[in-house]
Amino acid sequence: MADIHIHRTHRLGLARARQVAWQWAEAAEEKFGMECTVIEGADGDVVEFARSGVDGRLVVAADSFELTARLGLLIGAFRHRIESEIEANLDDLLARVAAKKPVTGAKGAAKTAAKAKGK
Repeated sequence: MADIHIHRTHRLGLARARQVAWQWAEAAEEKFGMECTVIEGADGDVVEFARSGVDGRLVVAADSFELTARLGLLIGAFRHRIESEIEANLDDLLARVAAKKPVTGAKGAAKTAAKAKGK
């Protein structure tokens, strides 16, 4: 098995960091067929994601993102490519929000969060 660990600091605050996390979760669902669940907390959120051969979590704080994932044997062979794509996607989302450009898709991601609350 292969593990991925990505840490990013930011200065967005929790509300804007949530927007980025929701957008990330929405893209993971659409592009990779992940099942994402957002667990909201007072000081941060956790986005749990899974699909066959992959499971992990994105911890969202007011000043950082911490992504950990465990890849199964077959998918683990593509670890470096997967890690690079996740990093590029997260960095792009952070750059857009930091530049105060709107993060699209937050409405759909809010549905994902609402779905998680209903579980």
